[in-house]
Amino acid sequence: MSLHNSSIAGASWLGSFRLALFALISCLGLAACGPADTPATVASPMPATTQETSESQRLTIWLDAEYARELDFSPLAKTRLGDKSAHGELDDVSEAASDAQLAWRRESVSRLRREFDYAQLDDEAKRSFDLWVYQLTQAEQSVPFRRHGFIFGRNGPQASLPNSLINYHVVDTEQDALDYISRLEQSGRYLLQYLTRTQRAAEDGIRAPHFDYQQALSEIERITTGEPFNDSGSSALWHDITTKFSALVAAGTVEQARADTLLERARTAILDNMQPAYAQISAWLTADLANVSDIAQGSWSLPDGEAYYQMRLERMTTLPLTADEIFDTGVSEVARIQAEMEEIKARVGFEGSLQDFFTFIRNDDRFYHPNTDEGRAAYIADADAILAATYAKLPEFFGILPKAGLQVRRVEPFREQDGGAAHYARGTKDGSRPGTFYAHLSDMRAASKHRLENLAYHEGVPGHHMQISIQQELEGLPAFRANKGYTAFSEGWGLYAEGLGKEMGGYEDPYADFGRLSGEIWRAVRLVVDTGIHAKRWTQDEAVQYALENSPRPEPSVRSEIRRYFNNPGQATAYKIGMLRIQAIRAKAEAALGDNFDIREFHDQILGSGQLPMGMLEAKIDAWIEARR
Repeated sequence: MSLHNSSIAGASWLGSFRLALFALISCLGLAACGPADTPATVASPMPATTQETSESQRLTIWLDAEYARELDFSPLAKTRLGDKSAHGELDDVSEAASDAQLAWRRESVSRLRREFDYAQLDDEAKRSFDLWVYQLTQAEQSVPFRRHGFIFGRNGPQASLPNSLINYHVVDTEQDALDYISRLEQSGRYLLQYLTRTQRAAEDGIRAPHFDYQQALSEIERITTGEPFNDSGSSALWHDITTKFSALVAAGTVEQARADTLLERARTAILDNMQPAYAQISAWLTADLANVSDIAQGSWSLPDGEAYYQMRLERMTTLPLTADEIFDTGVSEVARIQAEMEEIKARVGFEGSLQDFFTFIRNDDRFYHPNTDEGRAAYIADADAILAATYAKLPEFFGILPKAGLQVRRVEPFREQDGGAAHYARGTKDGSRPGTFYAHLSDMRAASKHRLENLAYHEGVPGHHMQISIQQELEGLPAFRANKGYTAFSEGWGLYAEGLGKEMGGYEDPYADFGRLSGEIWRAVRLVVDTGIHAKRWTQDEAVQYALENSPRPEPSVRSEIRRYFNNPGQATAYKIGMLRIQAIRAKAEAALGDNFDIREFHDQILGSGQLPMGMLEAKIDAWIEARR
């Protein structure tokens, strides 16, 4: 079901801004040139505001050109943005390509500093300048740890490639179909580049936990089950290809005979390129699994692991926080939220300890839809109803509203996990693809009803969908700021939005309000278990036990989430740290402005510049407070 679908139409934003950029640069170039014998005109001194505007506009033009070059490194990123200019290509994901991109970024920042007068920029342009430099700083900090990230496992290329083809590669024309085939022909090279990187990491003593190996092997088996890989029905990828190619016939775009030819070419591309690559990856993972301990270990066990984890914490939170500071914050927040949970337990008349109440919430059938297709459909219908009601309340809390549509969908079977975390996938700026709130529904006992309202606010509105859609739709900013993100901002906003849902009149059912607290306490638990795993050397069982004792989350979900934290160090800390910082910034604004504080204006200030590192966001709000005074 699609909610509030946008009617925006037209060519991709990137194609449009390339044309506009070419025209602007051409005009600037012509204006700068004249006949050789024409004497130069001495320009009159410009007012400071005019100079600022001119320099700021020039920076936006320049950054748009640089971002277009950056996107040339990733054809798949272009496709996700709705741009078809590299629709038949796959990324070069080799280490050499990473080196080339870093060299380009260094050179770009060098030119930025050389060609622009920072003092002549307006405030928003200064942010653009600073963000472009900040991205280089992040890239430089990552260089010593380029092999530390685990490739095959959760969200690895073995599943993300077919996911990209199925969900993002649009086939409207015969050329689009040929581009799809071209990508299938390149899939072997693409997947094996990742295998090479994984093998080099293993040579350095860096291996993913055993459950990452097992997940990758399981996903590859599911992806390659069915036609054309074997005769066990139709694979998800082949179903997508035949559906899209058949749609060309139905639309009269190609004849059936031509579609049949294209299908055979796609079949050959899969069997000659993708299938052998998957087989090679599976064989290596199976053999190398013998070198992996059955006991998962955190970042501390990797070469220079402590420095790597500190880099990850700073990358994810955008703040110079230590593992001990984050751990202590988590313990404090768990205690505070449990006190609020005790109040709800008393309100509903439950007799017993908070742990007993957790067990009741986990096990009572009233909190779950049946583990059937009907139960899954009811879950999605409930989510749609919550989101529809929330849309009606948005104007009371926001001036800027999203235009893009939103849909709720079950995760595709080949990448679905029991207890997997719900997530959001952005749509396109032109509205041709809506944003999507994805839910893992293979095990309905891990998808509790009392937490759905909370999830809908986080993944949909006023959470990720609202924030990311507004970011994409902002006018007047360089294009890179419409698409770049910082986990502390996006996930901090998502968690802030869960609490905002209560201010908007949500959580009328006390169990739903308990679901809100369940979501918040889980993010506090994450601060403890993530730092526990990677800095304090907790085992997987220790992390699971702490999470079960201090939250009502169902055990299948807990175990899936703990594996996620081993896989992606530091990422889980960004949610609560980001939310706490946004809440602190709001409290500062409310205290400073008193009756002049406007919640709609405050939210527009938070979302009106796209995603920002926390320090830059706070500086922006400080300036807004002074201006409002």
